[in-house]
Amino acid sequence: MVEDDEGHARLIEKNIRRAGVHNPIRHFTDGTSALNFLLGDADGPSGGHPALVLLDLNLPDMSGTDILVRMKENAAGPLRRTPVVVLTTTDDKVEIQRCYDLGANVYITKPVNYESFAQAIRQLGLFLSVIQIPEATSESI
Repeated sequence: MVEDDEGHARLIEKNIRRAGVHNPIRHFTDGTSALNFLLGDADGPSGGHPALVLLDLNLPDMSGTDILVRMKENAAGPLRRTPVVVLTTTDDKVEIQRCYDLGANVYITKPVNYESFAQAIRQLGLFLSVIQIPEATSESI
């Protein structure tokens, strides 16, 4: 999860857990540390190979779209198939289309109302509990 708002991060994790998803969640509050993990500058030379990335677009040091570009730019890279769920306050149609064009799998606009936001995340958790995630192959690790 790449989310700079600690309150949103807690709400996201709490409601994903409520939906029955118990996978480990690594939380990054900025794009630089997330990219370092994903691209291998941290946690060993192979980098992080998450089953899924929850990505905010509005980060303090870079745009979430920059992270998305870096994840998807290498056609043979291990992150190309990693599902990305954009979870952000931005509801601009041009930005939504751009994220899908760059390889996002799902785009969710965070509701402003707390209860609506919590309900949306619970529904996301239910969705995550039933989807099939591509496994890393020996060529991609």
